[in-house]
Amino acid sequence: MSIRGVLFDVDDTLIDYSGTARIGILKHLATEGILDLFESPDAAVALWRGIEDEEYPRFLSGELTFKGQQLARTQRFLAYLGVGCDDPVAWFARYAAHRDTAWTAFPDAAPLLRALDGRTRVGVVSNASKPYQTVKLRTVGLLPHFGEDILCSDEFGAAKPDPAIFLAGCEMLGLPPEHVAYVGDRYDWDALGARDAGLRSYWLVREGSGIAADAGITVIRSLAELDSPAG
Repeated sequence: MSIRGVLFDVDDTLIDYSGTARIGILKHLATEGILDLFESPDAAVALWRGIEDEEYPRFLSGELTFKGQQLARTQRFLAYLGVGCDDPVAWFARYAAHRDTAWTAFPDAAPLLRALDGRTRVGVVSNASKPYQTVKLRTVGLLPHFGEDILCSDEFGAAKPDPAIFLAGCEMLGLPPEHVAYVGDRYDWDALGARDAGLRSYWLVREGSGIAADAGITVIRSLAELDSPAG
């Protein structure tokens, strides 16, 4: 069945979120004078990302707001280090300022979107806040490809892998799910969620070897493999 539309995840699919977050937290900790509390930069990044991996799902479940998970991450991180902070909201904002100057799209993102322009509908379905993702896409120059076709869990009220948000993304494009591909880097949220919602599921694995996927999921190593997605 031909693919007439493609929905994309954003972080670590179109935009190098992991690389950008690493740059941001290391610059921030150095500026705050607390990077030396860690045995290595890798240890600092591992702690920051590990806490994010635990707190972000609380936002996706509705337990915390988007800003609430940022506050929780900051408080846990500083408590672990034994560092006092009168204003954790401002502390996170200083981190975000370092991070946001480093946003970078993956090299294969813009060429693919240009190739799809005019012949395939494209959109975004993301587990995040729409203003946050819109700013990122604008910063790296990808926003014009999507226009208003950006659907985020914070505003929609359900998060991937809930089938509802994938189906709403298809409706946003005006296409039935069997004619829509979904591309993301997370196996649980993206690949399985899209497949179970009836979309053509593409799991983007940029690194690693011997990767296997369940039936109905296509593994790709680069967005360039979607240059001709029909079929």
